[in-house]
Amino acid sequence: MLDRPALVAHARDTIARGSKSFAAASKLFDPQTRERAWLLYAWCRACDDLADGQDLGHGMQRVGDAQARIDLIRARTAQALAGQATGDPAFDALGVVAAEVGLPEAIIHDVIDGFQLDADEWRPVSEADLYQYCYHVAGAVGGLMAVVMGVPADQHDTLDRACDLGLAFQLANIARDIAEDAGAGRCYLPADWLDELGIDPADPLADRAKLAVLARRMATRAALHEDSARVGAARLPLRSGWAVLAAADIYGGIARKVAVAGPRAWDQRQTTSKGEKLVAIARAYVAARWRPARDTPRDPVLWTRPR
Repeated sequence: MLDRPALVAHARDTIARGSKSFAAASKLFDPQTRERAWLLYAWCRACDDLADGQDLGHGMQRVGDAQARIDLIRARTAQALAGQATGDPAFDALGVVAAEVGLPEAIIHDVIDGFQLDADEWRPVSEADLYQYCYHVAGAVGGLMAVVMGVPADQHDTLDRACDLGLAFQLANIARDIAEDAGAGRCYLPADWLDELGIDPADPLADRAKLAVLARRMATRAALHEDSARVGAARLPLRSGWAVLAAADIYGGIARKVAVAGPRAWDQRQTTSKGEKLVAIARAYVAARWRPARDTPRDPVLWTRPR
């Protein structure tokens, strides 16, 4: 197994190539938290790529051995959590960060269960189903990241808000990637929503005007969870709060761009520019430095992760 510095170097390269948005935000962490965030990201990226036959999040495709891939993810993860070398630096990275901060194994398995949903070709019927999926593939990762940043695993309200940020990110992902998902035979829009507007789940892009209505709906939902996450970020140490708020602004910008673009949202992949990232980072520093005097209760209407 590679030593820790080599695993960190591998993870740093992975996030730099796999997500410019997250890579930019991660640089705002203190050095120790930054390395741990990279190590966790490397595992998440490797699981996602393995499950979908991708390379650093690109080229998603149908795979003929989906269950075997999930079984491999589960086996390598179990090895890593047991402190055993896996032969894969991304899974070894998980073992290192899990041992250092005490990542809750239940939440780790919640993440893998999201890949299982895709392997089972599961589709959401209701809005609650959509949130359940978003939790497994992103909200649970938010919870793990909160623990990496020093939040105790039993501090449920703060973990709920970390989950909110993951939900916001995934809602933005789904809205942005409708065309890409359709090309891989997937549709994450709830069947109830599609029926409401008469959209064919097999060809959601056939009526982009109607599809834009649902994209705006997801952007609105994402904003609610993003606002909740910002309250949790105010409880973090300055640099961690800065990084989280920057990520919220950078990634939240994607959902907002999809909503504004309307029917043309899928003509090209919606991203945030380097300049927009820099503005978001500066704005996040101001928000992290001058925090609100009062905390606000989490909106009970928001979907809440299982415990």
